[in-house]
Amino acid sequence: MESKGNLNPLKLSIFILISFEALVLSKGRILLSKKPDPSDAAATARWLASQNSWGVLSTISNDLGGAPFGNVVSFSDGIPDQGRGIPFFYLTTLDPTARNALEDERCSFAISEFPLGTCGRIDPENPTCAKLTLTGKLKLVDSKSTEAKFAEQALFSKHAEMKDWPKDHNFQIFKLAIEDIFLIDWFGGPKPLTLEQYLSPKM
Repeated sequence: MESKGNLNPLKLSIFILISFEALVLSKGRILLSKKPDPSDAAATARWLASQNSWGVLSTISNDLGGAPFGNVVSFSDGIPDQGRGIPFFYLTTLDPTARNALEDERCSFAISEFPLGTCGRIDPENPTCAKLTLTGKLKLVDSKSTEAKFAEQALFSKHAEMKDWPKDHNFQIFKLAIEDIFLIDWFGGPKPLTLEQYLSPKM
């Protein structure tokens, strides 16, 4: 039996491809950058936003008398590993989240490090498994703007199947205009983090 060091180029290529596919299947996504040090709150928050592809978006429910309504949604803050920190969403008013936002823009969006596979075997609520909640306004993006073009590229690069979602469902691009940032990435409670620090981290 050949060792990995003695594999011919073709067999080595196959071995690398299989290893790559196994990593994708086990982790869901390939991490393009390492997790920042917990002492760097801005970099950690931006890393979470860049590496994640879904989270829980909560709006003020029209159907439930103003109760909070959380919904699992896909998102993107930019093309892979080049995020800008602002989450964009592709939503339809056939779903309560978009309908709610058009009536009351207030929302919050929560994402966790746990789906990335970097928390190991600890519980998702363990403080060392980072989590981020962005609170603000969920706004409809002007479909004719340059921002809409950027958002479409950002969303479709991470969620290719969105391109084929039914046209008659009237999917539209929304963005989260961030007003408050809640981050826990270590023991000691939430990290103080301003919007300016979040948008301009020293990565």
